[in-house]
Amino acid sequence: MLMPPFHLHHPSTIEEACELAAGFIEAKESFDWVAGGTDLLPNYKWHINVKQHVISLARVQGIDTISMHEIGAMARLGSIASSSDVHPLIAQAAGKVASSLIRNNATLGGNICLDTRCFWFNQSEDWRRSIDWCHKEDCGTGSDCRVIPNQNTLCVATYQGDVAPSLMVLEGLLHIIGPNGERQIPVEEFFQLDGITRNVLEEGEFILKVTFPEGVENRVGSYKKLRVRESWDFPEAGVAASWIEGDISSLRIASTALESIPRLHQQEIDKLDGGFSTDKILQLSNAMMKSIKPVNNTALPPRYRKSMVKVLAKRCLQEIIGDAE
Repeated sequence: MLMPPFHLHHPSTIEEACELAAGFIEAKESFDWVAGGTDLLPNYKWHINVKQHVISLARVQGIDTISMHEIGAMARLGSIASSSDVHPLIAQAAGKVASSLIRNNATLGGNICLDTRCFWFNQSEDWRRSIDWCHKEDCGTGSDCRVIPNQNTLCVATYQGDVAPSLMVLEGLLHIIGPNGERQIPVEEFFQLDGITRNVLEEGEFILKVTFPEGVENRVGSYKKLRVRESWDFPEAGVAASWIEGDISSLRIASTALESIPRLHQQEIDKLDGGFSTDKILQLSNAMMKSIKPVNNTALPPRYRKSMVKVLAKRCLQEIIGDAE
């Protein structure tokens, strides 16, 4: 596939990047941010949501830090996976993304902002035109969703990022910056339940870094992933969990690749009574399975993915808690 034409910009500072974005907004010219490009550029080759301008963050200094309490948005997943400075759970999740070649280019910020995916959307332009498009990219036709027919109000394309649930269970805080300044938001509040909108980024904003609270190093975590092949593939389901050993009130568990957003399952945890035991692990795993609603737009059928949530959650909890009473 031929890459469509666009103008590529290489700011060297955060301020310059924000000025570029502000200028394009004022001129009403469309633009994208690109980090590693492992998600955006393949979509451009398929002529999916192509913009006039692309602003690369590759030359911006100081946003690729890697430490226990701060990871820059431009930190490469390969570097995170092999680092002894980050939390082991984040290294584990980063190490499960695609292949080593992809990880050496892909970034933390790019993985968090991964575009949602769907059989009807992630196809060539000619293929999509032949079916009269879909709701996510209807090209002005007002086409219905192909997954849930006869509605064009909600896109159910699936978020298939690996790292987000691990950031959630470690109480990660996203630092976002744009022409209107900087703001902070918990990772679990960053995503919006719509396959088109995807997140709360306003026009011109991009992720700067993720920070973690003091004491995060005391958390024990685990991430389990379902995929068709052991390398390369996006998750078909994923579960991350963490806790501070011996403190059941600190337990956090999240899922990914099952809906349009990754989800923190605090409500299911809050329904548990008393201490923690093998029975409670089964109770929480069942509750998580019942709460998610996957649709038929990825490689594996929804019923199987839903049932595997129970298995993945059980394995995560047993790994970090075992038979604690």
